[in-house]
Amino acid sequence: MMKLWLTYLLALVLPLFGAVAEDYPAHPIRVIEPLAPASAVDVVVRIITEHMAKGLGQPLVIENVTGASGMLGMRAGKMAQPDGYTILAVNDSVVTVLPNVLKNAGFDPRTDYVPIVQLVRLHWALVANPSFAAKDVQGLIGMAKASGGSINYASGGAGSPQHMAMELLMRAGGFKLTHVPYKGVSPAFNDVVSGNVPVMFVALPTPLQFRANNKLNILGTGDKERLAVLPDVPSIAEQGLPGFEFIAWGGLIAPAGTPPSVIAKLNSAANAALSDPEIKARLTSIGVEVTGGSSADLAGIIAKDFLEKAQLIQSAGIGIE
Repeated sequence: MMKLWLTYLLALVLPLFGAVAEDYPAHPIRVIEPLAPASAVDVVVRIITEHMAKGLGQPLVIENVTGASGMLGMRAGKMAQPDGYTILAVNDSVVTVLPNVLKNAGFDPRTDYVPIVQLVRLHWALVANPSFAAKDVQGLIGMAKASGGSINYASGGAGSPQHMAMELLMRAGGFKLTHVPYKGVSPAFNDVVSGNVPVMFVALPTPLQFRANNKLNILGTGDKERLAVLPDVPSIAEQGLPGFEFIAWGGLIAPAGTPPSVIAKLNSAANAALSDPEIKARLTSIGVEVTGGSSADLAGIIAKDFLEKAQLIQSAGIGIE
């Protein structure tokens, strides 16, 4: 009797999933970003979703839901209807760092969301105000050691990727700086440009135009090798810290329970956008590495990064009440 009931239930439900895939999307898709406008992922996602909208036949409307280090946006995405009409555009920080530094983040990235696709890998740069005496990584290390750690560095907040990157650099170089956390990366970056704080890590493409206008120096990059977009800037690994690497990523996820057919359709549209020569050229020109891939690929990345960030956060004693 039970087997007959299950067979009957599947016969009713499975055609509905097919209908979802066939009819989806029938109206605009809301894209929650728990990130500030003009942040690296925000810039990238706006480029990619323009192309996705053409393939899906419906606009993707981006909504920046900031606050509480990204927690408000992540919670809003978690609580949304899992019908494919609300998805999230995220960076690795809000997914793998935030729930490790906040005692009550209110979400678990491994169970409360379904990965759609990794969009890009983000390259990082160690930047400084032009008035700062250090012009390379070893110069910064020497000044930091001589000052006893009194030199300030900015970040978008405790547990932010800017914070994580500098923690890794300080460990690799055996030096200390004083952390000045801001409520978001934009005000932190603006204070470095204005000279109120001398140095910070930030993702490309943000620093490129400021460097071109001589408003910012780039002391080194977070990849193991030099970037094609900054061929004259040595990587941090090249500057006496072999093995140092800090790379972030951006991607799309959906609330848990979103039908697999919908995830597949969104994944296909995103990969089609990333394969478009014009889109790829635009992203490459601003120092972003196109990735793409399957939902399962992103699931593996999230699981791996979550554990690695947990270990770093625990060893560094980073936490937010």
